[in-house]
Amino acid sequence: MLNFKMDAEGPMALILVGQSELWDRLRLQSFAAIRQRIDLQCKLPHYDRAQVGEYVQQHLISSGAQRDIFTEAAIDEIYQFSNGTARLINKVCMHSLPYGFQNEQRIIYDHMIKRVIDGELS
Repeated sequence: MLNFKMDAEGPMALILVGQSELWDRLRLQSFAAIRQRIDLQCKLPHYDRAQVGEYVQQHLISSGAQRDIFTEAAIDEIYQFSNGTARLINKVCMHSLPYGFQNEQRIIYDHMIKRVIDGELS
């Protein structure tokens, strides 16, 4: 289907998006033909500790925050939990913000992050 009249008409583009397990599957011999047709691939690397802080800060700025919400120790806990994976960084931050609000805290501290991780994410 993909090769039908490929030269005569506009080519079709297919975008595959998935976790690293998708690439592991494509490495199998049965998927060699598909793998050979992949022209471009992009992988999101894990962030280091400094990048996690910048990532969280940038999200806070883009959401309109006027001040820091997470302490440096809280960012350390987020990094330890997430190992720099953006999806997990987002998850722990999104769970900790309502926790801080419910406890009438304007700043998210490391012990709060530990509580959220232990109570909601483990």
